[in-house]
Amino acid sequence: MLGGGARERLDWPLFLGVVFVAIGGVVNLYSATSPYMGVAGREGIADVYVSQVYWLVVGGLLAILLAAMDYRFFERVAYILYAGGVVALLLVWALGADIRGSARWIQIGGFNFQPSEFMKTLLILAVARYLADDPKTEPRTLVDLAPPLLLTAVPTVLVMAQPDLGTSIVYLLTVAAMLAITKIRRSSLFWGFTSIGSATFGMWKFGLRDYQRLRITSFLDPDANRTSSGWHAFQSKTAIGDGGLLGAGFREGTQNQFGFLPDQFSDFSFAVFAEDWGFIGSVCLLGLYCFLCIWAINIASQAKDRFGAAVAVGVGANLFWQVFFNVGMALGIVPVVGITLPLFSYGGSSVITTLTGFGLLMSISIRR
Repeated sequence: MLGGGARERLDWPLFLGVVFVAIGGVVNLYSATSPYMGVAGREGIADVYVSQVYWLVVGGLLAILLAAMDYRFFERVAYILYAGGVVALLLVWALGADIRGSARWIQIGGFNFQPSEFMKTLLILAVARYLADDPKTEPRTLVDLAPPLLLTAVPTVLVMAQPDLGTSIVYLLTVAAMLAITKIRRSSLFWGFTSIGSATFGMWKFGLRDYQRLRITSFLDPDANRTSSGWHAFQSKTAIGDGGLLGAGFREGTQNQFGFLPDQFSDFSFAVFAEDWGFIGSVCLLGLYCFLCIWAINIASQAKDRFGAAVAVGVGANLFWQVFFNVGMALGIVPVVGITLPLFSYGGSSVITTLTGFGLLMSISIRR
């Protein structure tokens, strides 16, 4: 637990960065759901920002607990936690609640939780444990990389089958960033990229559902699908453009207030923020996210052991790729793959996963 010396080493830049993003997320959700306030039958949507506050409190308490604990405890139990996450993903098949054509949530009482979200952190811990247990100095071969790739493949395949293309991509890119801190033979890199290319082609032909392919083709030719599969991205870009330099003002964005912007409190929360606060506000928000990602790398560089460094890189990479794809979806520069914006999009599982990741970062930073 935290002693007096550890409290003195509290990472205030990390803490304040997370707090600012979380507060901005709640304010943005209030704006995103304000059109539904007082509308009969939409009370649940109007209260989304209140639920987000509750989840932030729960996630914040968990983050404090993790920061107080020695992160090396999770090195010892990383594989056990990973196995539990895989079991939860398997239970989705039996207990999963089908929401909008995807079975990603398990319902317990009045709550839904998304195992694929929690698996992001558990996968990071498992891969970090492997890298800590195998600290080779010579460049690794594909055989050496087989265990972490297998650890990644299992949840990736299970999540793809739900189907959830976006989360699967985040898994792969997060682990790729973690493996980048190790030395890899050039020949292994060549064959690795060749395998990735073959797997991508196979996924396109046999692994993606029709609507997922349509999202990608709509991205390649957005003007041809404005009223169908490209509707979400078109309305999002319109909202961002309407924000201009300084924004329309808090709760003044017409695309959001008049109901043109779809999924405004989940996948396209960034478009709400950009319409309200404009280019300047968007740059400030992205600057905060950029700072948190860079700070995670800074923590990794000062970690006292390989496990801590790998976890810090994994948490930073996971945050970066989620922000990249969510903002990219809103701007129309990447296909719509259903990835939330951390601490901005509504969702208890996402909030708790993000804050537990920051709790681990704080623990590593305190004990650097």
